[in-house]
Amino acid sequence: MGEEPDPARMPLDSSEFPEEVQVAFFMFSLLSDSWDGASASYLGKEWSQCPQLFELYEVQDPKTTMYFMKLYEHLIVSDRFHKQEEKRKQAERKSQHGGKTYTHNVQG
Repeated sequence: MGEEPDPARMPLDSSEFPEEVQVAFFMFSLLSDSWDGASASYLGKEWSQCPQLFELYEVQDPKTTMYFMKLYEHLIVSDRFHKQEEKRKQAERKSQHGGKTYTHNVQG
């Protein structure tokens, strides 16, 4: 707020990454998400589809691609966890302050 945008701090475009990383982003996007039904927490991706996807898209170096995919997943899961934790803390603070306390100055 009130600051001039700094292009050096803006998110990178996927085309700025090496080809191996771009392939990992693409393959990662094809995997299904896994959620915990009880807490609605994001658990990461469903990895059992990888061998078929690597074969289908003829990934040349599956080991390196998998490495970058797992690295990316770790960043996403950590980010979502921190956001969820912050929401939980906000809700906790809000509930501690519960209802408003009204003080009436009644003179009689």
